[in-house]
Amino acid sequence: MKVTRRTLLGTIAAGFAAGPHLPAFAEGDWPSRLVRLVSPYGAGGANDISLRILAEQFGRNFNQQFIVENKPGAGTRIANELVARAAPDGYTFLYAAAPYATAEALYGRLKYERKDLQPVAMTVMAPLFLIVNAKASFKNLQEMIGYGKAQPDGLTFASPGAGSQPHLAAELLLRDAGIKGLNVQYRGDAMAYTELLAGRVDATLTAISTALPHIQSGDFRVLGVASADRSAIYPAAPTLREQGFPNVVASGWFGFMAPSATPRPIVERMQQEITRALADPEVKQKLLAQGLEAHSRTAAEFGKFIDDETRKWGEVIRAAGLKGE
Repeated sequence: MKVTRRTLLGTIAAGFAAGPHLPAFAEGDWPSRLVRLVSPYGAGGANDISLRILAEQFGRNFNQQFIVENKPGAGTRIANELVARAAPDGYTFLYAAAPYATAEALYGRLKYERKDLQPVAMTVMAPLFLIVNAKASFKNLQEMIGYGKAQPDGLTFASPGAGSQPHLAAELLLRDAGIKGLNVQYRGDAMAYTELLAGRVDATLTAISTALPHIQSGDFRVLGVASADRSAIYPAAPTLREQGFPNVVASGWFGFMAPSATPRPIVERMQQEITRALADPEVKQKLLAQGLEAHSRTAAEFGKFIDDETRKWGEVIRAAGLKGE
């Protein structure tokens, strides 16, 4: 079912009755021209890859072009601000990522406000797996915690950037385990893996797709996964919950957001199409191959999820005294 001219005109009329702040829309059905999907990361990462999988599906189903526009930098704030200030006409969407929920706690006052964007639908989760060097003396999580307690400086974690989800998950694990530790920041997973392979750090929390070659070669060992349930991507990994840490639940996540004044009929139509795309077996398989799980949630569910993540990680950030760079 398309968003018709009559529906849009009705929305505009309602907007005029409520106040002068809604934009005027061109006649015709939506989408009648190219739609921009803004990624807060560069090309080649999980956010970009999953967005391109979905953009291709949207293009076929809408019979319209959906293009991916990469706007990396500043912990996703560049892309967030760009879309927050975009025309609310249904032709620009943000493919938001986990740092969206932690930006204010890390950086303080932002150039945009959360009220400037509205959730459309959640799409994907990237479970974080606890990875260690296969030569490490500890063989499971409890042994790793015992090892950390016996070390003067505790455990060292490699993380792909300050304030990243792996960094915050490691801080939460250290806090709940009651041990000291150090998070060493690197620019991306590759450098973190190099340090882990060299034995200069004890562990990392990471998406398994990038670590899989090292796991298959026998260089890395998987001690668990920080998701609520075991992951279909690597079901042999027990959750950290199962191993005595019920609060340590953390994943990377992605979902669509739109400028806050985007008309509801367009948001609802986009949400329906996202749900449809994520239900497609071929799309699900493509995502799994990238270490990603399809997690379709409505706008309301996604909004509550973001609120919960903001509250949860804000507490972790403040307790650890973290500040974004």
